[in-house]
Amino acid sequence: MNNLFENGEDKSKVNPLPNTNDLYKVMFTSYPDVVNITQLKEMLNIGITLAYKLVKHNTIQSLKIGREYKIPKANIISYLTHQN
Repeated sequence: MNNLFENGEDKSKVNPLPNTNDLYKVMFTSYPDVVNITQLKEMLNIGITLAYKLVKHNTIQSLKIGREYKIPKANIISYLTHQN
């Protein structure tokens, strides 16, 4: 296998994404550990319809408690880094 990018740089020297635990300490620090749909919408800067679609289709894993969705912040970070 070729370990070089097109520009000749060595791919093996590229740092992988930090894991979710590392990112958890620095991302969305002003939000609680478990958020609701409104907070998810704010965090991702998306509309309410898309926020509901992401949780209903289990793209972002969540729990439905009563009539409300509860979304762990770690699941949002995993979604953003494609680690889920």
